[in-house]
Amino acid sequence: MTGLSTDGQGERVGVLALQGDVREHVSTLEGLGADVVRVRRPEELATVEGLVIPGGESSVIDKLSRIFGVRDPIRAAIADGMPVLGTCAGLIMLADTITDAITGQQTFGGLDVVVRRNAFGRQVESFEASLAVPALGEPPVRATFIRGPVVETVGSDATALATLDDGRVVAVEQGNLIGISFHPEISGETRFHRRFLDRVAARRTATLTAAS
Repeated sequence: MTGLSTDGQGERVGVLALQGDVREHVSTLEGLGADVVRVRRPEELATVEGLVIPGGESSVIDKLSRIFGVRDPIRAAIADGMPVLGTCAGLIMLADTITDAITGQQTFGGLDVVVRRNAFGRQVESFEASLAVPALGEPPVRATFIRGPVVETVGSDATALATLDDGRVVAVEQGNLIGISFHPEISGETRFHRRFLDRVAARRTATLTAAS
């Protein structure tokens, strides 16, 4: 594994910077003490210990990831166990299956879920909700939904972290992968990013222990 930080100065993580709300994620992660790299190419991905896939337009992220040659390296990193946090479009990119993908659209995969894009309508129909997320404790998460996806099926390998009052699943995790339908980086909610960084730190420790 490349890019390991051993100086105790914070996790070195990337934000996929092809399209979407990259700046907000960078700010949130830096505020938590992480060393953040904007990832556009394979050589940048190779320097980080974890990756955030931001909200935006999933079909555009898919196309640009192939143009920049980073799609297959991200898929390989996920298969190798790299921690990844996907928000909104990032959740779509982590899903193994999309029910309403545009023609030719692909994902990075890794999460054993079926996701529907734009499940909450147009951008003018954006809303906020208070979500109980037992894995994060109290208080409830104030979640901002902007043309977000919904998880229609949670496979046997994945676990639901949060649902709306009507039962629709909007946050899941599987091993080192976390996918959520909403935008914590906009509402100032940092606990999902902390959970992601905890996964990064744990994997670093395990890797260094195995190598010693």
